[in-house]
Amino acid sequence: MQNIKVVILARAFVIGSFFLPSMIAAQESDVANIESAMLKKAAQNIEQYRKGEAVISFKTESGSAFQDAEVEITQISHDFLLGAIIFDLVWEENPYRPELFKQRFKDLFNFAVFPFYWEAYEKTQGMPEWRKSLPVIEWCKANGITTKGHPLVWATPSGKPPWLSQYPMDLTVELLKARVINIVGGFKGQIDIWDVVNEPVNVRTWDSENEKIWGVDEPIQKIADYVEKAFKWAYSANPQAHLILNEYYTITKKNTRERFFSLVQELQKRNTPISGLGIQAHEPREEWYPPKAVWETFDRLAELGYPLHITEFIPQSGGKEITGGWRKGTWTLQTQAEFAEQFFRLSFGHPAVVSINWWGLSDRDIWLPGGGLLTEDYTPKPVYDVLKKLIHEEWKTKLSTSTGKRGEVKFRGFYGKYHVKLKTGDGKVHFFDLQVRKDEENKWVFTVK
Repeated sequence: MQNIKVVILARAFVIGSFFLPSMIAAQESDVANIESAMLKKAAQNIEQYRKGEAVISFKTESGSAFQDAEVEITQISHDFLLGAIIFDLVWEENPYRPELFKQRFKDLFNFAVFPFYWEAYEKTQGMPEWRKSLPVIEWCKANGITTKGHPLVWATPSGKPPWLSQYPMDLTVELLKARVINIVGGFKGQIDIWDVVNEPVNVRTWDSENEKIWGVDEPIQKIADYVEKAFKWAYSANPQAHLILNEYYTITKKNTRERFFSLVQELQKRNTPISGLGIQAHEPREEWYPPKAVWETFDRLAELGYPLHITEFIPQSGGKEITGGWRKGTWTLQTQAEFAEQFFRLSFGHPAVVSINWWGLSDRDIWLPGGGLLTEDYTPKPVYDVLKKLIHEEWKTKLSTSTGKRGEVKFRGFYGKYHVKLKTGDGKVHFFDLQVRKDEENKWVFTVK
């Protein structure tokens, strides 16, 4: 009997040794097939939702068609917002190589997020450090970079300066109201996009007496009470501002996503002036998100009818193990670049997503080690080069053509701003500017003098 068991175990070992590599190969094949299918869908959506038809007509001063002229059409900016936090230039008295930082930033991005954590912004009561942001905002505006503030309300130590503890809760609410109104109104025209309330579902409410900060399971009605007030304060200060409700774990935890969904539904019933929903794409911090889970999250939150913002994205390259079970291995320079490209393609390929923000430009001063796009001395990492090629080559329209006998040019291009160069037969060159916009006719008539 013992010999029979040995034989059976031996055979099982041989069979297992034979089938295990096959099973692993099959699983890897399934992952590759699913990713390929999701990326194909994203690519189709990019063509459908991120581009528009455009027609340019060129006329002589007498009104006739300007024929057979050479035309170069070059996209210079995206309407879709692609950016990173710019905290280094605001917080640091003497930032490291600021001009190189700026160059790397603007060579890749058109979107910058500014820090407004109450603890750091107003260390001393009544003395907010708003002036620190002004020169950086000015630089952003001069370089066509859209600005955003983060966050206005966050019930954590970073969102509650120590001096606030000397006041009773009802007075802290009044001080919070003054802060929101003063900041949003004061920066109107300079910063018009705001993360108004940060992490409402996962963090205690503003007036909570619970000593626990994160992972507090507050009732939706109670959360909605303070979130509603915050949004209405911000709206009163700038009705044209884009106001975002920002949350994490919405991709990987269905329960959190559904609580967030329910909160937004409750806020809609109260006519809360929300403009967009923020998705923090970095929890758990070492996970490679399954593409299907990413897409399902976008689909589900899009049902609420708001634009979606990827507010915090920061895959690492520091050698930690990749978690989540979808991909195996470690976070290296190569896997960081591969995951980032996949996530950017999925996000840009979903029609509800309008922005992606990377949580730290370089490894020099970074929240998660190895999470930057640049090394500590601002040398581009593979992920920087991959995204630059994606954003500024694959996702930008550039073509050379001619006006033909009808004096017009038709093209399908990504939404954004363009330079148009027309060269006539006698060698003269004329320049024009235009913007291809979503849901517009996108037809122009230019007179060549």
